[in-house]
Amino acid sequence: MKQYKDDFHLSTGPYLLSHSVGCMLKSAAEDFHQQFMVPWQLQNQEPWQQWLSGIDRFTSSLASLLHTDPRLFCPQANLSSGLTKWAMSLPESGIRKVRVLMSEQDFPSMGFALQNALDNIEIVYIPEAMNMHDLSVWQQYIDEQIDWVFVSHVYSNSGQQAPVADIIGLANQYGCRSIIDIAQSLSVLPINLSEWGADCVIGSCVKWSCGGPGAGFIWVNEDVLPYCEPKDVGWFSHQNPFEFDIHHFALSESALRFWGGTPSVAPYIYAGHSLGYFAELGVEQVRAYNFALLSELQAALPEFYRSPTAQSACSGTAILHFGSRHEAVMEQLKRAGIAVDNRRYGIRVSPHIYNSQEDIARLVQVINES
Repeated sequence: MKQYKDDFHLSTGPYLLSHSVGCMLKSAAEDFHQQFMVPWQLQNQEPWQQWLSGIDRFTSSLASLLHTDPRLFCPQANLSSGLTKWAMSLPESGIRKVRVLMSEQDFPSMGFALQNALDNIEIVYIPEAMNMHDLSVWQQYIDEQIDWVFVSHVYSNSGQQAPVADIIGLANQYGCRSIIDIAQSLSVLPINLSEWGADCVIGSCVKWSCGGPGAGFIWVNEDVLPYCEPKDVGWFSHQNPFEFDIHHFALSESALRFWGGTPSVAPYIYAGHSLGYFAELGVEQVRAYNFALLSELQAALPEFYRSPTAQSACSGTAILHFGSRHEAVMEQLKRAGIAVDNRRYGIRVSPHIYNSQEDIARLVQVINES
């Protein structure tokens, strides 16, 4: 397998935490200097024009990765911010009670955001023990009583991949809005937003995209966007931000209507570079590389594997549990300088394109010797 580790800053030991924070590209610092620092330091004019070009690169790279229109993206500091703004913008919000379906496996912040976005909201939780890859589970819960369906493309603690396209189709049958969280799948699992047809998609670039923290985003379906009226607005939500007429406000026709006041630009300029890297490389190639290493790990440690093994069912992350030896194994991995983490269902291991077969072999060796 071709390796890409020379493109990244890596530590001495195997780094297998891409589900948390992806490693930095070696080319990222110079690109950031040229795109963000130089316009600020050396040009005898305000740097906004070039900085905003960096935002265009960010949304264009996302569009390339996710097969959609750049106009449908809006930068957000994080998923919670994007989800809250979208929930508050909808015609039914504040008018009637909204019933939302989500899983107890979803990242807690998503539940916190939804619980507080609206005054009249009821969240129906799919129990944590359910298999979120199984479409029949969703069929048990999605009906005419549900208004919104929240889906994590990948469930980070179990390593399960949800059948998103089928869930969206099911939601459409019952007239439910669909909200998809792709924080754990962006740049490692192929995604086509034009084919999915979700109502809203939220994501972040800090994980597999290696884009650092702070570069989140919201994507809004072009058929839904005209009906969204954000409450948290500012001059960059305006169709013409530089009109400067306090008596006239017109929402942007694009998803930038969700942007708000004077924006942060540095995280998106930084992340735009790494998104471009993965767009050029191709997510299909990243996934093939990732799955090959996951398969080697599964073959070496089948009795300890807790996440799905089929490519259509598993995420980019393997979950391993060692029973009574679990804490001892985790301690040995830490001593060996192998970067993994431990959650409710087990140790999480996420091989990226900067990892190697030798990294997996070393991980297996330490585990077997523990």
